Amino acid sequence: MRKEDKAIIIEKLGESLKEYAHLYLVDVTGLNAETTSNLRRKCFGTDVKMIVVKNTLLEKAFAKAELDYSPLLPCLKGTTAMFLSNVANAPAKLIKEFGGKDSVPALKGAYAEEGFYVGAEHLATLCAIKSKNEVIADIVGLLQSPLRNILSGLEARFDKEENAAE
Repeated sequence: MRKEDKAIIIEKLGESLKEYAHLYLVDVTGLNAETTSNLRRKCFGTDVKMIVVKNTLLEKAFAKAELDYSPLLPCLKGTTAMFLSNVANAPAKLIKEFGGKDSVPALKGAYAEEGFYVGAEHLATLCAIKSKNEVIADIVGLLQSPLRNILSGLEARFDKEENAAE
């Protein structure tokens, strides 16, 4: 590969790192063409961008990035694919669902919700991370709960008063 081509790839990888808030490094060793194609379709369906990368080029993109990705450098061995997403737990759920039976693809490391996770043992933790919308929904639900209790209490009291007046 020419030096100019490598520079363009490194630049595009850097742009992808800026564009997406969450990064997963995944081991895709041993996936055949059909399985890889199915994985790409699933990624597309869940708004996860999958890029198979050369480790040396990704390392250079990490070096040029604004964020310090050095905790993920030990993960750059073997066949590596980047899963990029703006939803923190989407790639983790995809890896868990797709690699359930034969553990490929396997998590190498991740940068999600401003934290680094190195090793496949963090997959369950990453699956449990709530997205911004899920956290907002939980907060709204918690705020609505006391209001519902007050309204139902007032409604019951008015029903009693109406029944007593009759």
